[in-house]
Amino acid sequence: MRILSYCLMPNHFHLVLYPKKDGDLGKFMQWFTLTHIQRWHQQKKTKGTGHLYQGRYKSFLIEKDNHLLSVIRYIERNALRARLVKKAENWKFCSLWRRLYGNILQKKLLSKWPISEPKDYPSFVNVSQSKEEKELLRLSVVKGKPYGNENWSMNIIKKFGLESTIRSPWRPKKGT
Repeated sequence: MRILSYCLMPNHFHLVLYPKKDGDLGKFMQWFTLTHIQRWHQQKKTKGTGHLYQGRYKSFLIEKDNHLLSVIRYIERNALRARLVKKAENWKFCSLWRRLYGNILQKKLLSKWPISEPKDYPSFVNVSQSKEEKELLRLSVVKGKPYGNENWSMNIIKKFGLESTIRSPWRPKKGT
């Protein structure tokens, strides 16, 4: 699995993964979460005491342009947004720190982005994202709606039958 970005937080984590072929994401996430759960229970001596995760992981497709950069930036700003650090690159449990300060072995975990990295990327990450950008991103997280420009998103929705990602969660009113 190609790992483009990640951020481990005290009570959750974010990943931007770039599968090589269909079906790889599900297999990787099954391996990743199962391994984590087993190690957690072994270390804490809590085997058989219940769930560690609240539900299935959330995923959505991302257009390989500035939309991908926006998602990576959102993830690498997570600790800064939570006020755990003064600068995003100071959070050691994040791909930004690993890319900037990690040793050769640590950097090997991360894959090359399929887009260009902006100049002075750390400064770019530390600038807050717009309210609209964050809202559109969060909609994709919650609904699984493809994240990209409108034409690309609609094509992907049609191609993969993702119409449920753009429907209202409420029943239509009577008479409509």
